[in-house]
Amino acid sequence: MAGNKRVVAVLGPTNTGKTTYAIERMLAHRTGVIGLPLRLLAREVYDRIVKARGPSVVALVTGEERIVPPRTQYWVCTVEAMPQEMGADFVAIDEIQLCADPERGHVFTDRLLRARGLHETLFMGADTMRGTIAALVPGVDFMRRDRMSELIYAGQKKISRMKPRSAIVGFSVENVYAIAELIRRQKGGAAVVMGALSPRTRNAQVAMYQNGEVDYLVATDAIGMGLNLDVDHVAFSALSKFDGRRMRPLAPNELAQIAGRAGRGFKSGTFGTTGDAPALDDHVARAIMDHNFTPQNKINWRNHALQFGSIDRLIRTLEMPPEDERLVRARESDDLRALKALAQVDEVFARATDGASVRLLWDVCRIPDFRGISHAEHAGLLETIFNDLHQRGYIPDDWLARQIKRIDRTDGDIDALSKRLAFIRTWTYVAQRKGWTKDESHWRDTTRVVEDRLSDALHERLTQRFVDRRTSVLLR
Repeated sequence: MAGNKRVVAVLGPTNTGKTTYAIERMLAHRTGVIGLPLRLLAREVYDRIVKARGPSVVALVTGEERIVPPRTQYWVCTVEAMPQEMGADFVAIDEIQLCADPERGHVFTDRLLRARGLHETLFMGADTMRGTIAALVPGVDFMRRDRMSELIYAGQKKISRMKPRSAIVGFSVENVYAIAELIRRQKGGAAVVMGALSPRTRNAQVAMYQNGEVDYLVATDAIGMGLNLDVDHVAFSALSKFDGRRMRPLAPNELAQIAGRAGRGFKSGTFGTTGDAPALDDHVARAIMDHNFTPQNKINWRNHALQFGSIDRLIRTLEMPPEDERLVRARESDDLRALKALAQVDEVFARATDGASVRLLWDVCRIPDFRGISHAEHAGLLETIFNDLHQRGYIPDDWLARQIKRIDRTDGDIDALSKRLAFIRTWTYVAQRKGWTKDESHWRDTTRVVEDRLSDALHERLTQRFVDRRTSVLLR
């Protein structure tokens, strides 16, 4: 490949400095875009680049957040929100092994096949992707990074015997709360980290752990994605999880991604199991310690060359099969399911008859179902939004104000606040869309303020419920 168009796959286990390397490479160029798997991680990387270059040249773009200064040079985004075809000198995608993820894999695969920097492109992730990247990306160079410290299996331990600076991992909200409750009674308290938390709540909880107010962290697999924490030991309280469709056992490489959060820099870490989770099989534990996993030979794909002539044609192009044997057609995701549901609604079908209307309908269908209530209810909300946008050209202020006012309350327990946070995420997403409201900056500020208020209240409730200040002081 031409010298001015380097494509490099930087592969290796956790704690090898891949993301730090990508940030350094990006800042060596005049312009760059980096795509990250989580909103939380995007926020962390954004803060690091702002520290290095100042806020006036760094943008943060996720589904629900949009900070874009006029002189932006560096774009930090979630992978879904990356600007396409903008011609940046440098492009990087983190956690590229998520190409195999059943929910979001097709988006990562699309970036692997199509996102390129004018001068340099980096894909960071697990070594399991080497063969697939070599087969699908012509002229790619490989850079292997080794872990800076050892990862050692420590067997099965009771929660009551867990040493300080441990993270205990559960795969459901109920599981996480039950463990945090147990640790509060036995050890004085724990910080709680879940993917559904807003960055603000997550950061407040992590700060409590990092500054030593509590010695334990209870988390979902959200901590597996590059979040930097001072953890000495990672304990799994379960070895299977619900993946949106079914309960399934976690593969060794998935366990390793989370276990690898133990140990930072050159400090070694340990991992094991606790609670109802049995001890790991010897070969699984050995694979995690040696970073030796089955190659990822199949990745999820969805056609990007969409045709907007009619709803039916759009659905047909979304469902086209791939041509390469390494690509597997992605399972029906929420946006396609919503499109099919709305295609059955007479009024929607009557409106979406030309390219512009079908494209608008598809944009509306891509509003994520943060609320997770039911597909029918989500489709009903999308139908209202589409009809307003199609008829008026914007979402009416009074209707939007009513939706937000219903959520803007800080009373209630952890579950009530978590639900409201999920609901406000829908409206922060809608407020980010260009031209969907009459006064974008007003609605962005409004939704942000409500999210912050709910985030602070949730942090307070989590701390009240899972931290017993007296016990933790006495234990010290």
